[in-house]
Amino acid sequence: MSNLSKIIYFFISIVFFAGFDLYMTERILNEFRFKLQDNGIFDLIFVQNTGAAFSIFENSRVFLIGFSIVALILILIYVIKNLSKYSTLAMFWTAMLIAGIGCNLYERIAFGYVRDFIKVNFIEFPVFNISDIFINLSVFVLVVIIIKNNYLKK
Repeated sequence: MSNLSKIIYFFISIVFFAGFDLYMTERILNEFRFKLQDNGIFDLIFVQNTGAAFSIFENSRVFLIGFSIVALILILIYVIKNLSKYSTLAMFWTAMLIAGIGCNLYERIAFGYVRDFIKVNFIEFPVFNISDIFINLSVFVLVVIIIKNNYLKK
């Protein structure tokens, strides 16, 4: 795949994931939230999260906005600098990571908080959103890819 094709694929993936995240969040909060409560597995509730994961840095909006912007810039710089050796699979998961960070950043700027709404009932866990799923899943897979690539080099 050429570098131009990788860049196009990368940005289309980011737009797709961000669009999916924002669309589903709106749809869930406006249409399904009161219809899917108390089902044993998860509830859809609305929580205004002014912090980051597990509410750390609560009410630190400016810091979290700045941190997100710096993270996005550093990830984009890394991808661009390593474009020729970056796999399509890694591009996919990095696009998901950027979309997750970007959507949480958008909500933090637009609303002053992140809209969390998924509460799992079978374990004690904080309420989270689609962006959080994107971020955690993509970080996990990217770590696996990095470990696998380093293992295969040796």
